[in-house]
Amino acid sequence: MQAEKEFMNKAIEVAKDSAKRGDYALGAVIVKENKIIATGTTNLKHENDPTVHAEIVAIRNACKSVGSKFLNDCILYTTHEPCPMCASAAIWARMEGIVFGASLEDALEYAKSKATRKFTWRQINIKCKDILLKGDPKLELIEKFMREDCNKLFELSS
Repeated sequence: MQAEKEFMNKAIEVAKDSAKRGDYALGAVIVKENKIIATGTTNLKHENDPTVHAEIVAIRNACKSVGSKFLNDCILYTTHEPCPMCASAAIWARMEGIVFGASLEDALEYAKSKATRKFTWRQINIKCKDILLKGDPKLELIEKFMREDCNKLFELSS
């Protein structure tokens, strides 16, 4: 598995669109055979649903696109390190791997320096890598890909 800039750039574009709509600047795309088959944004503010993370939305859209609950040979690109729920969903979907930009530590550091009444960043402090190591099948992982570009998205969410 090799990370491609064009796919992370699309995830960043989707994240920016999410921020323009008033939600968090988080985006995800799912790639199969070098083509984007689905995108997703975090819709927490609009849907009042804590499970509509960008990765979950992208996985749901991809499953509809391929007509299966399994996303074999698919790669999830996401602007932020997936939480335990999202990493687990990628395992259950039998994806090939995950590529993420901003890390859990990046988010926690940003939240610590910028926390306000308007912006609070809640995390479950479990690394994506730790979830993937315990899962079956074993997904490949590329961490901190285009990290600086993805870290800039935090400013759009605060």
